[in-house]
Amino acid sequence: MIKSIITVGAWTALSRILGFVRDIAIAARIGAGPEADAFFVALKLPNFFRRLFGEGAFAAAFVPMFAGSLAGEGREAARRVAEGALAVMVATLAALTLAAIVFMPQAMMVLAPGFVRDPERFALAVELTRITFPYLLLICVVALLSGVLNGLDRFAAAAGAPVLFNLFLIAGLFAAPVIGIGAVHGLAWGVAASGIAQLVLLAVAVGAAGMQIRLPRPRLSPEVRALLRRMVPGAIGAGVTQINLMIDVIIASLLPQGAIAFLYFADRVAQLPLGVIGTAVGTALLPVLSRQVRAGEDARAGETQNRAVEFALLLTLPAAAGLIACAGPIIAVLFERGAFGAVESAATAAALAAYGVGLPAFVLVKVFAPGFFARGDTATPVKIAVGCVALNLALNLALIGPFAHVGIALATGIAAWVNAGLLALLLVRQGRWRADARLASRAVRITLAAAAMGCVLWAARVWLFDALFELRGIRWPALAALLALGGVVFAALALAFRAADVGEIRGYLRRRGR
Repeated sequence: MIKSIITVGAWTALSRILGFVRDIAIAARIGAGPEADAFFVALKLPNFFRRLFGEGAFAAAFVPMFAGSLAGEGREAARRVAEGALAVMVATLAALTLAAIVFMPQAMMVLAPGFVRDPERFALAVELTRITFPYLLLICVVALLSGVLNGLDRFAAAAGAPVLFNLFLIAGLFAAPVIGIGAVHGLAWGVAASGIAQLVLLAVAVGAAGMQIRLPRPRLSPEVRALLRRMVPGAIGAGVTQINLMIDVIIASLLPQGAIAFLYFADRVAQLPLGVIGTAVGTALLPVLSRQVRAGEDARAGETQNRAVEFALLLTLPAAAGLIACAGPIIAVLFERGAFGAVESAATAAALAAYGVGLPAFVLVKVFAPGFFARGDTATPVKIAVGCVALNLALNLALIGPFAHVGIALATGIAAWVNAGLLALLLVRQGRWRADARLASRAVRITLAAAAMGCVLWAARVWLFDALFELRGIRWPALAALLALGGVVFAALALAFRAADVGEIRGYLRRRGR
C-alpha cells in the first residue's frame, strides 16, 4: 500500500507543481478581477465533476466491484463490468453535456447568481463554461479507465494524467495572443484539449495492461444497476468536500469582485498537500481494503486503516500548521506580480490560513470513506454528507457577514472536521474500525510536534523573514529557507516526541531499495 501511495503521490506532486506554475502565470496575466472570476466559475463546474467522479463516487463504487470481479471471476468478468459502465456513462453524460451547453445561461444563474448584476461578467462566464463543459464527458471516461488501472494495481498512468491538464492550460494561456484570442479563452480551450489528451493516454495504458475495453450498446445490466445503486448515494458521500466548495463559489459570487479568485488561489495552495496526501492515500487504500474485506481478513483491514490514518496525520498536521503560520509569505511569493498586487495577496493569504484549519480533516475524510466503500456501504456516508452540506451552508451564511470570503473558507474547514469525525465515529460504532494503542499515542505526539513547529515558524517569520520578504530579489530563497526550517524543526520534534520510528522508516527504505 505504501509503495502505491508513493507512486500516486509522486505523480500528483508533479501535477501540483505544474499547477502552481499555471496559477502563477494566470495570476500575473489576468489578476483577480472580473475575467478571473468568470474563468474560475467556468473551471469550477467540470473540475467539480472531475474530483467527484475521478476521486469520489465513481471510484468508490467502481473499484471494489471491478477488483472483486477480477479476484473472484477473472479478467473477462471484470472487463464486462467496465464495458457496461462505460456504455451507460457515455450515453448519459453526452446528453447532459448537450443540455448544459444549450441551457448554460439558466445554469449560470444558479452557479453564480451574483453575476446577474454584471451582464458582461455573466456573458463571459456562460461563453467560457460552454467551452469547458465537454471536459466533463472526457474526464469521466478517464475516471473509469483510471479505476480499471487501479483495480489492476497499476497507478502511474492514472496519477500522471492530470499533468497533461496543467500543461495544456499553460500552453493555452501563452498561445492565446499568438492566435488572436483572449487569455481566458485560451485557458478555456486548454481545458477541453487536455481532456482529449488524458483520454488517449489512459486508453493506451489500459491496452498495455492487457485489458481491452470496448464501447458496447448501453444496457442496464445487473452489474451496472449495482454500480449505480452504490454510486448515486456515494456522489454525495464521497463528494461532500466538492459540494461544499461549489456552495462556496455560489455564495462568493454575491460578494464584491475578486472574492471567487481569492478563494480559488488559496484553495490551489491548500490542494497541494490535500492532493498529494489525501488522493494518494485514498486511492491506494481502497483496493487493499476491498481485497482484505472480501477475504474476511477483518483484523488486517483494521490494521491497514490505522496505519493509513497515522500516515495521513504525520503529513497533514505539519502541513496545516505551516500553511497557517506562513500563509502571507507563501501567497506573496507565488502570486504577487503583474496584475496581482499586495491587496489581492493579503486577501488570498487570509483565505489560505482558514483553509489550513480544515486541511487534516479533508484528508481524513478520504481515509475514513474507503472503510465504508470497501464493504459496499455508500448509504452511511450519504447521511453524514447531507448534514455536513447543510452545516456548511449555515456556517457560510453566518460567517460571510463578519469575515467576507474568509468566512467561506473557514466554514468549509469546520464542515470537513464534522464530516471526518462522524465517519470515524460510525466506523467505531459499527465495529469496522477502532484506533489501536499505537495510533492513539502517535496522534497526540504528532499533534504536539506540529503545533510546536507552527509556533517556531510564526516566530521566525515575524522576527526575521518578514523583513527578508520585502526584498524582492531574495523572496524565493527566503520562502524556501522558511519552509526548510519548518521541515527540520518538525522532523526533530517528531523524533524527540517519538511520533515517528526511525528504525521502521529505515527498514522500509531498505526493502524499497532491494
